[in-house]
Amino acid sequence: MAIKLTALGRPQLLMQLSEVIMRARNYMQQMSGGKGNVMTQKKTIDDFNRYFGDNKNKPEVQEFLKKITTDSKGIVHLFPWSNILDKDMNLSDTFRVPDPKTGQMRRLISQISKEEETMFRNMLARLNHIIQIANEVDVRIMIDAEQVYFQPAISRITMEMMRTYNKDKFLVFNTYQTYLKHTYNELVADLEQAQRQNFYWAAKCVRGAYMEQERARAAAMGYEDPTCPNYEATTASYHKCIKEILSRYKGDMKGRVGIMIASHNEDTVRYAINLMKENGIKPEDKVVCFGQLLGMCDHVTFPLGQAGYSAYKYVPYGPVTEVLPYLSRRANENRGFLSKIKKEKNLLLKEIFRRVSSGQMFYKPVGNYRPV
Repeated sequence: MAIKLTALGRPQLLMQLSEVIMRARNYMQQMSGGKGNVMTQKKTIDDFNRYFGDNKNKPEVQEFLKKITTDSKGIVHLFPWSNILDKDMNLSDTFRVPDPKTGQMRRLISQISKEEETMFRNMLARLNHIIQIANEVDVRIMIDAEQVYFQPAISRITMEMMRTYNKDKFLVFNTYQTYLKHTYNELVADLEQAQRQNFYWAAKCVRGAYMEQERARAAAMGYEDPTCPNYEATTASYHKCIKEILSRYKGDMKGRVGIMIASHNEDTVRYAINLMKENGIKPEDKVVCFGQLLGMCDHVTFPLGQAGYSAYKYVPYGPVTEVLPYLSRRANENRGFLSKIKKEKNLLLKEIFRRVSSGQMFYKPVGNYRPV
């Protein structure tokens, strides 16, 4: 089941949290003297102590350093707000960092009201409830990606849910939109976290569905367009991401990495199947599954299922008045997919003629249909 986090709470809070996470990353880059996520920089608490200099002995700085998540070698994993899911933590107090010049704590987020704190906790409570029920009935939860101004918060919350619930199996999936330029770096950092903290990492890879919105917002607000410049660049990004994921199967994460290839692109599906063969991954290994929208690209989905691969149909569900606008937006955002309808129509006509001419009106292909 796929869910949207913005449907479970106030989207404005996710936007605020995303802005704070980006400020925190900039702060971390200043501390470490490097670029990219803290997970990839191999910094230790001693490195942080040197950064704070004489201020390292101040009680508030020591308290900050104690809350940073590290591994057995002392290498830093995450900033102190990795326990963001703790119901007793306040957002305003959680997102505080020491000023390197004075050692005094300063907020990265504006003061959050008690009402907003309650809204945030309610959103997390709803998400926890959904995941717990899904676990009881053995249903996997895929948390959808959304616009870039929501996504840092959604991704951070999803990773914490993964860390909590994916201890023994694939239950919570994060979603990666490969039409964004930074997706590969985010994916590598998340894989690093899962490997260090020893939980099952699962992803749904999509091309993305908000390109026009992202480009319009970037132009209106004067920041760099976060999306890939063209279709070819997006495809290259998609392939790079799934190659990175499947390459981990041979290493320390064997058995603890899973992926859904959510794509209508035949070349991408072929590429993924070839990668599976290169990395010794069989359909029944429960590592890779494929997904397409209901009513689209059946000529891709059905042969996959017939050949023994896990193939799923994405089925939007809800009241007609609410689902139809959703589907119309998807059709508008994915106009390129609609060109495939002509090919499907031709394939259907060809099959009808074949059955009429051969007298074989009813036909069931032989295949291994067991879901894995």
